[in-house]
Amino acid sequence: MPVGFPLSRRALLLGAVATPVLAARPDPLRGLVEPHMRLAPSADPLGAPRVALTLDACDGAADLRILRVLEDEAIPATIFVTGIWLRRNPEVFRRLLARPDLFEIGDHGAHHHAAIDRPERLWGVVQAAGSPEAIAAEVTVGADLIETAGAPRPKWYRGAAAFYSPQALGQIVTLGYRIAGFSLNADGGASFGTQETAARIARARDGDVLIAHVNQPHRPSGAGVVEGVRALKGRGVRFVRLSDPDVTVIPAA
Repeated sequence: MPVGFPLSRRALLLGAVATPVLAARPDPLRGLVEPHMRLAPSADPLGAPRVALTLDACDGAADLRILRVLEDEAIPATIFVTGIWLRRNPEVFRRLLARPDLFEIGDHGAHHHAAIDRPERLWGVVQAAGSPEAIAAEVTVGADLIETAGAPRPKWYRGAAAFYSPQALGQIVTLGYRIAGFSLNADGGASFGTQETAARIARARDGDVLIAHVNQPHRPSGAGVVEGVRALKGRGVRFVRLSDPDVTVIPAA
């Protein structure tokens, strides 16, 4: 997902996703696809409502405001890291690895290039991989870097900007990865303010898959993630990771 882009068409589009939409909604302006998903209902109909918190670490630094709360309050999350973020934050990554009970590591690509098989830039910020060969390298090298850094080989992949060319979706699955969509955008690419981010998260419903960012420590959205997550916990919401054994994801509808 883009890092540091101004509030734009992308932020506005993602910001509108407060309710589930189709599993792979075409973007008519570009012919791209933005996958969406939710958690399947729990087998226990009387159990606590569940949400999956997914956080992108694109590049830049680590937002310790968020990580401290997740650690201190034992809140699980799936964190998608790029090779760029790994190189810049090795100590923080070791900190994540020290809590396998909380943190699942997902693949966000080697260079934070979008899984799009034609050369272009999205909103002038995110570079596309540009070819099927480059998409394969972006995915597999990103996973190699995560594994080399000491984490289990990731099962889930989320491309930069969370948009894909249609052919890339099948290609990534063929490579052995599941594609991580979402149902609720929390921070608009880290462009929303504290209050809006917190309110979006606090409105999460049972089965939502949240997307936010953990690489912008100087932006107000991070404080909103903390506030919103605490609000959900206060409501008795149970946080899960995408690969937890009792979790099944389904297309958002």
